[in-house]
Amino acid sequence: MNELPNLERELGRFRLRLLAAAIFVIVGFSLVAARLIWLQVVMYRDLSVQAENNRISVVPIVPIRGLIVDRNGVVLADNYSAYTLEITRSQLTADVDILIDQIAEVVEVQARDRRRFLEDTRTFESVPIRTRLSDAEVARFTAQRFRFPGVEIKARLFRNYPYGELASHVLGYIGRINQSEKALMEEWPEDDLANYRGTDYIGKLGIEQKYEQQLHGLTGVEEVETSAGGRPMRRLSSESAKPGNTVRLSIDIKLQALIEDMFGERRGALVAIDPRNGEVLAFVSKPTFDPNLFVDGIDADSWKDLNESIDKPLLNRALRGTYPPGSTFKPFMAIAALNTGKRSPTQIIYDNGSYMFGNHRFRSHGDGGLGAVDMVRSIVASSNVYYYSLANEMGVDLMHEQLEPFSFGRKTGIDLEGEVTGDLPSTEWKRRKFKRPEMQKWYAGETISLGIGQGYNNFTMVQLASAMATLVSGGQRFEPRLVSEIENVVDHKHTVVSHQALTPLPLAQAHVDLLRRALYGVTQEGTSTRVFIGAQYKSGGKTGTAQAKSIGANEKYNAGRMSEYLRDHSLYTAFAPLDDPQIALAVIVENAGFGAEAAAPIARRVLDYLIAGNYPTPEDIALVQKGQIGAPVGPQRRASDVPLPTPRNSAVATAVASSASASTAAPMPAARPASPAASAAAAPAASMAAAAPIRLARNLP
Repeated sequence: MNELPNLERELGRFRLRLLAAAIFVIVGFSLVAARLIWLQVVMYRDLSVQAENNRISVVPIVPIRGLIVDRNGVVLADNYSAYTLEITRSQLTADVDILIDQIAEVVEVQARDRRRFLEDTRTFESVPIRTRLSDAEVARFTAQRFRFPGVEIKARLFRNYPYGELASHVLGYIGRINQSEKALMEEWPEDDLANYRGTDYIGKLGIEQKYEQQLHGLTGVEEVETSAGGRPMRRLSSESAKPGNTVRLSIDIKLQALIEDMFGERRGALVAIDPRNGEVLAFVSKPTFDPNLFVDGIDADSWKDLNESIDKPLLNRALRGTYPPGSTFKPFMAIAALNTGKRSPTQIIYDNGSYMFGNHRFRSHGDGGLGAVDMVRSIVASSNVYYYSLANEMGVDLMHEQLEPFSFGRKTGIDLEGEVTGDLPSTEWKRRKFKRPEMQKWYAGETISLGIGQGYNNFTMVQLASAMATLVSGGQRFEPRLVSEIENVVDHKHTVVSHQALTPLPLAQAHVDLLRRALYGVTQEGTSTRVFIGAQYKSGGKTGTAQAKSIGANEKYNAGRMSEYLRDHSLYTAFAPLDDPQIALAVIVENAGFGAEAAAPIARRVLDYLIAGNYPTPEDIALVQKGQIGAPVGPQRRASDVPLPTPRNSAVATAVASSASASTAAPMPAARPASPAASAAAAPAASMAAAAPIRLARNLP
């Protein structure tokens, strides 16, 4: 029997279902509305920014790197434009290795290009796979451009050093930022790090490294509207990059070229400083290298040649090469003796040709010696016995105390990275230097050779030139500076680089005059007389001969029987003019023998250039290169009439020539006022220990 449906109950169920559906719909629409309110109201600002970022790409504009010029405005480092082939990983549709293989079918891609590209992890920025494309390569790739989405040709600026190897140790070079540098850059302040977005190169050495921030400039930005595929459609806005500043050096590139030419194939260094303000007038290290090789990554063969060469062309000998100063150290021993009262100017020491200390004989000038010598004659005739005995009387710690303020055994503060301290020994120095206890003890016998610049003494040419500048200026000290001013290329404002005046040394003027007179005597009747015949000015100087290899007590030095690299070094220190020193210099020619034969002739011609404005003849330069000449031969030319060295890169030769057309032979710069400073002297230290092992020294004037 059929049961009649309960309509009221069915209607109630229907209404319940209808109410549930209505609630579900209302809740659903409420959620949608809430979501829309959240997206359109609450999150509007953030989401609109994201949308704009998806539509707009912010591209860094790398600034043009600043120029480096010499004191006369001659361009030493500039930039040129060249085509690069670049890949943006985010836009690739194929495997990157396959893509590079396909590109290599159109333009040459070397293994180092591939390796360098794969090491770069940037995804959304274009990364060069090839640089400096030729016109033919650009044409070939342009014709095949449709095959390579995400690959395009761009024009970029590259660093150029027009004069190649000339002054390379001063300029340094730039190179690609490597992984270790990237890690260090992560610790930079955010603003500094942001300024290097898009930058692939950074200063690696020399002025390029030291003045990186000034040379780099400020990075600009460009907003570009992009398609869904990431391809630029149109430029929306841009903020121009600010070019790097122009860095002006205090050196004269014509003088720099002359000095490097006079060294020839020999190894050595020369540093010339203005004692009035600390400006470096010449800074030479030989041999040199071509910094252009490093700009885009040096090839393996060139790197092997430079790195494995016995002459070590990558070593900055003026900044990092340390040498015994030889007899050039004697004037500083003399001023230390005067300051401490250990010797008076008139005190006589008898030089019989040798000095006995214990059972050891320290040799001097032959068997006969020099006889009775006072302080002036000890420098003019370069008596070893005089300074052997003085060193014994002073002791190593007192010598260190008196000579360290002259910049020996410490950094001078020159505006280059990598300067070394050298070695000015003391008892404390030896304890720190050696690990074995028996090597840490100082023996009195070790002090003797220090008096003539041998033993543990090892200094750089920067230190020796700075010390000579301090001595002849009466104690005024400066941190040497290669950069004289920086020019802002936007507003053309010139900023003079501050020359840091250090606390002057308390040198008595009478003592300074005495040493000047003695050093002048070296050029008139001493070891460099032959070299300075006919000079148009009065100068002072001191020859030095430094041992590269120790000689036993019963051995005699014979250069002809020794390897070239074991022969003595030739040194000379000088200043001019006599009464108002404007130049102080130090020069070393490695393994060239007596100081008056190789080093002094170079110094003479540098002084001729800077003081008298004279330039040697080609014949004279050729003889200087061989160490076969004293005073200049032939009629000297006016330096202003000698053309600048020819740039190696013909593309920039015209620009360089025009920038220097008005340059002359570098007259001496006006002295900048020194900052006043007070002075103080340290207290004497302890005396020497007992005699033992001895470093022997020959007669080295």
